[in-house]
Amino acid sequence: MSAAGRNMNCEDYKQAIAADPSESFDGGALHSAECPSCNTVKAEMQALDVRIAAALAIDVPDLKMPELPALTGADKVVDLASRRPIRWTTPAWIGLAASVVLATVIGVRMTDTGMGHAGKEGGTLAEQIIAHLDYEPQALKVTDVAVSDRRLYSVVRPAIATLDRGIGLITYARSCEINGKDIPHLVIQGKKGPVTILLMPEEMIDMLIRLEGQSIEGVILPIGNGSIAIIGERGEQIDELKTRVTETVKWSI
Repeated sequence: MSAAGRNMNCEDYKQAIAADPSESFDGGALHSAECPSCNTVKAEMQALDVRIAAALAIDVPDLKMPELPALTGADKVVDLASRRPIRWTTPAWIGLAASVVLATVIGVRMTDTGMGHAGKEGGTLAEQIIAHLDYEPQALKVTDVAVSDRRLYSVVRPAIATLDRGIGLITYARSCEINGKDIPHLVIQGKKGPVTILLMPEEMIDMLIRLEGQSIEGVILPIGNGSIAIIGERGEQIDELKTRVTETVKWSI
């Protein structure tokens, strides 16, 4: 393999091609051309991308949402559209199209007109977070293999924040975009399954926001000048994770 081809390793390539089957990211085409294993993965991802695009080409009827009661209490609550937890298997990709359509049409039902702030990309912060999780199901893989330090600390850079491995078994780390900003997207293995953690150092919120659905639950925590989203399967010990996350993550900006 040429020196240029070694600039991207297989782990980086497989995560990148899952998010961008067009292989438009830097170094992708060169790596797959010289790595038979990754070239096979590329072919599979591109075939699945075509199937997903075909599944999304459907007419969706207008959705009428019921009036929601006024919220009481100190916490804000977002009632999420019901969805089944995603497991990383090939059938999960087939079901992705339905998840994306559901997230696009239904979104997140807001129970308070002041809930969250509208992002530049449209929708509240909570809506963008849930839509992002539906777009990136490969992150929710049940595994006992931790990401490398190189991967982790290239995503959670010292200029953004510091954290230690005491947060849990980190099995996914990638820089993603929420509200027009690049933020660290992490997944740790919880007691019920994979738990998503989004570090958003520049997204300030007034108070804790709870996310609730039939199969998932979570929170968006105000932390200093930013916020952190923690989302897992229903029954996950979110309160315990809140404490662990706030103790192991420190903003640098």
